[in-house]
Amino acid sequence: MTDIQLGRDPALPIRHQVGNLQDSLIREIAHEGMSDPDIIPLWFGEPDLSTPTFIIEAADRALRAGHTFYTPNLGIPELRETLSSYMSGLYQRNISVDRVVVTAAAMNGMMMTAEALFDPGDNMVAVTPVWPNFFRCVEIMDGQVRMVPLTTDQAGWQLDLDQLFDACDARTRAIYINSPNNPTGWVIDREQQSTVLDFCRQRGLWVISDEVYARIIYDQSLAPSFLEVAEPEDLVIVMNSFSKSWAMTGWRLGWITGPPRLTPVIEKLNEYNVASPSTVAQHAGVIAIQDGENFVTSMVERYRVARNVIHQRLGSMARVRMPKPDAAFYAFFTVDGMTDSRSFARQTMHKTKVGLAPGLAFGAGGENYLRICYAKSPEILGTALDRLAPVLDA
Repeated sequence: MTDIQLGRDPALPIRHQVGNLQDSLIREIAHEGMSDPDIIPLWFGEPDLSTPTFIIEAADRALRAGHTFYTPNLGIPELRETLSSYMSGLYQRNISVDRVVVTAAAMNGMMMTAEALFDPGDNMVAVTPVWPNFFRCVEIMDGQVRMVPLTTDQAGWQLDLDQLFDACDARTRAIYINSPNNPTGWVIDREQQSTVLDFCRQRGLWVISDEVYARIIYDQSLAPSFLEVAEPEDLVIVMNSFSKSWAMTGWRLGWITGPPRLTPVIEKLNEYNVASPSTVAQHAGVIAIQDGENFVTSMVERYRVARNVIHQRLGSMARVRMPKPDAAFYAFFTVDGMTDSRSFARQTMHKTKVGLAPGLAFGAGGENYLRICYAKSPEILGTALDRLAPVLDA
């Protein structure tokens, strides 16, 4: 086939899987509005809390102590051991250090997972709506994504397991679940986790569990984790990150927990992706875990108040329909009369000076929704809601 038939630009001979990658619709809206200082940016999943001082001071000490060199591909031993102890205590199960690999944020972990798992033509079945970046990783590897949307009823968001399992075929390599979920705030229960795991065991499929928001949950003490139901050798990969729970989005630090036999595979891929995550960030991560529980508790309480404000004010606006989120820090809502979330988000941004993310960005089931990030101060949220009211409460 010719370059043109493959969708390639003859003047720029790159792989068509990369050349044809969909641009981020969230960043499309954000880039259009970033130059306007009057816009309140609620499009990205980022708190307005700066990284706590005790973590910044740990980074400063690490720099002054000379921790500026390469680290092992798996991450520094101190951080891996700290993460092992942290998860073992959190989930009351032994999560051994040989299952833990430090990554340059969860996004780096997702890319390496796609590199490890997917051959051309393989597919991944994913619960949507969901943050879409992992889909692009699979597509870069010439894999396909099959989306199974959540549904809504009076009880909130629901997952139909029969529909999820029916989407799997002979080329399915993994089921991907993000819980607590971005953008809906949905949380899978332990019974469904066990059912998914049993299905994947029978079929020899991987479970890829994105648990980046594991600590940000409001009506339970802890979000259910696949680490609580899986055995060490199960084909289960759990993604996590320091970005959300410790307000470290710009530090680019995360980790993967998987079966011990996967560890050397990810170790090798880390060498060829980033060699190793930032040395100073890793040393700061040790202190974030060891000394960060009070911060996590206060942060979640702050978000709980914001969640309640958003649900009461935004949820009561005349045109808005919104299930109450159980976790994470987003409200995912639909607007009466809205037929194109992308255009509506753009028009609303220019009219109200509030930046929202279009639901279309989050895959099947998100097309008629908008996402607002409420991990902001009460003052910012109050101003944003005041600005949105003329459009959404009319």
